[in-house]
Amino acid sequence: MSDMTASPLLPCIAIAGPTASGKTAGAMALAAVLGARGQAVEIISVDSALVYRGMDIGTAKPTAAEQAAVPHHLIDIRDPLQAYSAAEFVQDTQRLIGEIRARGALALLVGGTMLYFKALFDGIDDMPAADAAVRARLEERAAAIGWHGLHAELAQVDPETAARLAPGDSQRIQRALEVFMVSGQPLSHFHTRARAASADKAGANQAGANAPATTLFSLEPNERSWLHARIAQRFDAMLDAGLVAEVAGLRARGDLHADLPAMRCVGYRQVWDEMDWQTRRGSALNLHLLREKGIAATRQLAKRQITWLRSMPQRQVIACDAPDATATLVQAVLDHLAAHKG
Repeated sequence: MSDMTASPLLPCIAIAGPTASGKTAGAMALAAVLGARGQAVEIISVDSALVYRGMDIGTAKPTAAEQAAVPHHLIDIRDPLQAYSAAEFVQDTQRLIGEIRARGALALLVGGTMLYFKALFDGIDDMPAADAAVRARLEERAAAIGWHGLHAELAQVDPETAARLAPGDSQRIQRALEVFMVSGQPLSHFHTRARAASADKAGANQAGANAPATTLFSLEPNERSWLHARIAQRFDAMLDAGLVAEVAGLRARGDLHADLPAMRCVGYRQVWDEMDWQTRRGSALNLHLLREKGIAATRQLAKRQITWLRSMPQRQVIACDAPDATATLVQAVLDHLAAHKG
């Protein structure tokens, strides 16, 4: 087991949820209430897209005013050309939690990248490092049979991982197959070992532990149609705010390409692909088609996020489509903190 294993008693509050569920609004409201009571709060972003500089509109990045009101961490820490792994997130977050506590503040983890939450809560086992040669072979095969074909091959060697990945999730399909080809073991094998080791550690530490366990508050809709409407409204707002121009600016750099993790982010990938198609056919950008594809991809992302959340039995669910969702979230956290005071 690596030294990146997360403690089951991390001294922080976590707010998760699918995209467009109101996480940022809830976190800011909570920080305001706690701040009025003399409790400083610092937010740690749990979002694989917010780490990238120059990607503001399509990531719904917290505004400058929001970041000025409450300290935010793990935002704008990478250039889009660079990768950022779950292992790096765990290392950075564990360090930040200690620093935030040393300042007498409460660490508030907020985001929707469930892989990051899983890595933090369950730990990360040592897995093979990236292998450029293996990745090149996988990319060649993907060019021949498509990522859906590679997803089918993954299902043969690692059905558990394949079941939770969308057939078009090229980045994670490639990594899962890479792990299998390098180690001979499926990716799910490493995750299972990490969970078992984390459970053993939790049992060993349970007796006499004074720190409250990390509580995960999960914003989930009772009606999926409410979330779908929110997703459509937010994507329209992103288009109105200049998402297409933002992606055009990234393309104009000349050193970015569609297969980078940053450019695979939902929204960015759809705009990039439509721009490629526009170039090939020599016609105007089809904004209607782009909108449909962007909303559909965001819905798929939300579905995967909810599936991940449902695999976390420790979460406390807050109905994000209730009229008083934010107030309910704030009160639930206040009640939790009061119960663990001291």
